[in-house]
Amino acid sequence: MKVSRTAIDGLCVVTMHAVEDERGVIREFYRESSWEGTGLSSPGAWRQTNVTYTHRAAIRGLHGEAMSKLVGIAAGEAFGAYVDVRPDSPTFRTVVTVPLTLGTQVLVPEGVCNGFQSLSDGGCTYLYCFDDEWRPGMRGTSIHALDPDLGIGWPIEIDPDDPSLLSAKDRSLPTLAELLD
Repeated sequence: MKVSRTAIDGLCVVTMHAVEDERGVIREFYRESSWEGTGLSSPGAWRQTNVTYTHRAAIRGLHGEAMSKLVGIAAGEAFGAYVDVRPDSPTFRTVVTVPLTLGTQVLVPEGVCNGFQSLSDGGCTYLYCFDDEWRPGMRGTSIHALDPDLGIGWPIEIDPDDPSLLSAKDRSLPTLAELLD
């Protein structure tokens, strides 16, 4: 397992072990014992796992629920974007982007907004592991993925009014400046 720290405190890019042969690849998504010796604390038991399929160019996020996540691609490719919205964090307001391909995962700490854009012609399948179960009304922060002040260079330009590319819920989210007012 390889861990790369990012400019956001606690946000890490993780590459897990993979074995390839003539049949294909077996890739670990999570192995508890691999976290030992990385300098990261183990996220512990996952309480919920979600899988999404997202059409090419569509954006999901930016959502920062009150739980930590391990996210990655199960099929296709995506562009991940992360924004630190924790007011007490030394990296508050920092934005990090990560190309998401098979074998690349991101450990997203609680309070850091997570979003992605699907890049593959056939869409992408995205996997989320959560250390808590999602509940209606759960504490958290979400911000508009197309907020120009964030400076996220989404690879595929989208029509922000097209619900197949950005949900009505995500279109209605505040910008970071609006959130902080």
